[in-house]
Amino acid sequence: MEKYIPQEIEKKWQQKWEEEKIYQTDEGGDKKYYVLEMFPYPSGNLHVGHARNYSIGDVVARFKRMQGYSVLHPMGFDAFGMPAENAAIKNGVKPSDWTYSNMDNMVRQQKQMGLSYDWDRIVKTCSPEYYRWTQYIFGLLYKRGLVYRKKAAVNWCDKCGTVLANEQVIDGCCWRCDSPVVKKDLSQWFFKITDYADVLLQDLEKLTGWPERVKTMQNNWIGRSEGAEIEFNVADEPDAKIMVYTTRIDTIFGVTYLALAPEHPLAKKLALKQENAAQIESFIERIHNQSEIERTSDKAEKEGIFTGAFAINPYNGKKVPIWITNYVLGDYGTGAVMGVPAHDARDWAFAKKYNLPHIVVIEPDAATTRETLDDVYLEDGILHNSASFDGLKNRAAMTKLIDFAQENGFGKRRINYRLRDWLISRQRYWGAPIPIVYCDKCGTVLVPQEQLPVRLPEDISFEPGMISPLAHSESFKHCTCPKCGGPARRETDTMDTFICSSWYYLRYSDPHNDKEPFAKDKANYWLPVDQYIGGIEHAILHLLYSRFITKVLKDEGLIDFDEPFKRLLTQGMVIKDGAKMSKSLGNVVSPEEIIEKYGADTARLFVLFAAPVERDLEWSDQGVEGAWRFLSRVWRIVLQHEDILKKNPALEIKDLNDDEKKLRLVLHSTIKKVTEDIGERFSFNTAISSIMELVNAFYASEGKDISPAIINETATSIILLLAPFAPHICEELWAKANRSGSVHKAAWPSYDEKAATADEIELVVQINGKVRDKMTIARTTAPESIKQQAQELPRIKELLEGKSVVKVICVPGKLVNIVVKG
Repeated sequence: MEKYIPQEIEKKWQQKWEEEKIYQTDEGGDKKYYVLEMFPYPSGNLHVGHARNYSIGDVVARFKRMQGYSVLHPMGFDAFGMPAENAAIKNGVKPSDWTYSNMDNMVRQQKQMGLSYDWDRIVKTCSPEYYRWTQYIFGLLYKRGLVYRKKAAVNWCDKCGTVLANEQVIDGCCWRCDSPVVKKDLSQWFFKITDYADVLLQDLEKLTGWPERVKTMQNNWIGRSEGAEIEFNVADEPDAKIMVYTTRIDTIFGVTYLALAPEHPLAKKLALKQENAAQIESFIERIHNQSEIERTSDKAEKEGIFTGAFAINPYNGKKVPIWITNYVLGDYGTGAVMGVPAHDARDWAFAKKYNLPHIVVIEPDAATTRETLDDVYLEDGILHNSASFDGLKNRAAMTKLIDFAQENGFGKRRINYRLRDWLISRQRYWGAPIPIVYCDKCGTVLVPQEQLPVRLPEDISFEPGMISPLAHSESFKHCTCPKCGGPARRETDTMDTFICSSWYYLRYSDPHNDKEPFAKDKANYWLPVDQYIGGIEHAILHLLYSRFITKVLKDEGLIDFDEPFKRLLTQGMVIKDGAKMSKSLGNVVSPEEIIEKYGADTARLFVLFAAPVERDLEWSDQGVEGAWRFLSRVWRIVLQHEDILKKNPALEIKDLNDDEKKLRLVLHSTIKKVTEDIGERFSFNTAISSIMELVNAFYASEGKDISPAIINETATSIILLLAPFAPHICEELWAKANRSGSVHKAAWPSYDEKAATADEIELVVQINGKVRDKMTIARTTAPESIKQQAQELPRIKELLEGKSVVKVICVPGKLVNIVVKG
């Protein structure tokens, strides 16, 4: 028998698939399916985490093709970003050369994996042909009033030399390099994602195919809250007012101080009038430079400084001190909050630290009246010390309190969001240039579509710590105004790379279009993406931004759908030696190592079998070896019957003996389970386990009276069922069986419901819940007969002697439980 040598087989079929373009997208079918794995950054080499992600999508794509769907399964690269500039500085190479070289290498590795991508549709976000349309989308948002520029305190990473969006700051550090993030005042470009906050929140309900965890993360990030804005006058300052946003207007009579953000416009103004003005200004500067995470974390110490000024509570006319604190943010709400120590844990801790009083305004019931508390009271209850609102339930009182403020002209209802506008400016070179020019005569001018793309220049030198490399390029910086033709200067910031990835899934529908980003009819045919696959780490950044851009494009009339991804699968990480695979930890396993030793099919099979796709996978060399041994067993059992397979005898379902029935029972129940596991549950590990059991049953049938037709049916089905998981070995076995065409173009096997159902079943027999025996009965046996037969079993009769049967419980298809006493 010919030996299984995967390296030879796989190279042969990869070359043939590429030559024949068997994975080229077939457009226009009655049934379409778009499966997409999140495209990678071209870091240079794939690791097995990539391999797992891509293998999941590849199984789905191959399965759907075999089911008769027109399948779109593309790949590309999220190719702009800091590492390319770092490589330019370190190695003296152009970012473009580094990036394109890495992309070529990763494509080679992806082809080695046997992934069924349509390579004619590859998208590279760093190519002018692509970022031309990224700039077009910027212009589209600009014209719709969704883009603006302002000076703002922004998150700054010194190591990367660039601004970060709020979503890119993780625990006070840069998401990419893990360096501490500080605040810096810069003029920056923003997308008004907050205009879409409500619809982004509401439409989470449409995403029935998304994990609840991801939807919850987006819900919390958008952070919608309903409350009130209340205006406090500053004592002895006739023109000074402080607008406070609160979701707990029911505690307004319990306010004992106001807290301002250091960024609040009144903070420095109030400080200037105090003897300790320098001390206050120093505090403001120190807190202003801290990250949002540092200031708002539950673990962060709450700090403050008294301004020396007082505000007047409009509800009762009482003066309360105005403090500047680290826990209030300038860009959330109004940048000012009211301090209610008796009914807010954070305020309680702050008040205790600075000896501020507390006023009890909510009691558990009308009979309780306390002037002081030993600890903060957070529960609902009845209003107390609240003037004419006393005795009301606190939640019911909220409406009346806001009405009172509106009637008296010092407050109003307001909905607030945690979500901030998307800061898109980056002070880097390797990104899509922002298509804006500045003209002394015309002001800020959008570059018209016919002049796109605004190309990145080549005359760039990179030095460590250089900010805004484009600002150092004379050829780029100086230009002509598109409006008046006079001298102008270009915007030298580039766009956040998340803009490039916020629409790439649309470009795959029409990747060679040079007239528009995509044709509407093609986008509407393929999208929304039927199945999107990627890591949970993208729950907020990429996925939220993509939803936003999709909704804007829908409003512009470019597409007819408003959500980009129907179903989302977030695969688990690959763990080795107890930690996530990482170059810094030195525990990365390259797919090439596995392919060289065992072949790509073994690598694919292991990462799909070792754990459910949504859970973390623990790397195991023994598991890889086991996957290879299984494929070797498949190879041997199929080639053992090669002559029968070549004859392809027709199947006649009549006069089957018991051994044939048993084998067909395993076969057709396996076809049913694998079909459901792939198509409905994404339970690839259990699907592979079922195929393994089928192969075991096939081996066990050796030497038994099995007809050639059933041997042919079984071997053929094994090849077909395994094909999405291990495409090369199955293609080779298909060819050796003299079957026409590619196995990946063959029809997915159907199961015979009758053959998949056993005539007889085995039941467990229990006495008082403990297993005492088993029995085999006809599947159609009535429950009463089952109960009687169970009690007649010799072992059971012996155990029932001297005992009284209270009742007999029959769970059809599973067990009989005899309840006894005595």
